[in-house]
Amino acid sequence: MLATPSIRSGRGGPATITAMATLDPEAMISRFRERAQAVKRRPLPPVAGEERQQFIDQAKTDYQDYAIIADAVATIEEGVLTLRIDLRPADQRD
Repeated sequence: MLATPSIRSGRGGPATITAMATLDPEAMISRFRERAQAVKRRPLPPVAGEERQQFIDQAKTDYQDYAIIADAVATIEEGVLTLRIDLRPADQRD
């Protein structure tokens, strides 16, 4: 969960963030895993033809995007969130 950072301006200069936002990367990845599964369970709306195909195509894209993030290994170093995602086939991974 992100904390709301406070913003202040000093001596007429640009505003700066005075508190770091906190993030639980494992919880974030878990939410993406849940979203990927929700897309798989999403029922098709009562549409036909081109609209139906657009819905199916969007669901495939949504699932892929969420599943990629769900497979990430997340680290936060010096305030930078890094998601490491191994895109190699399973039989070629370390």
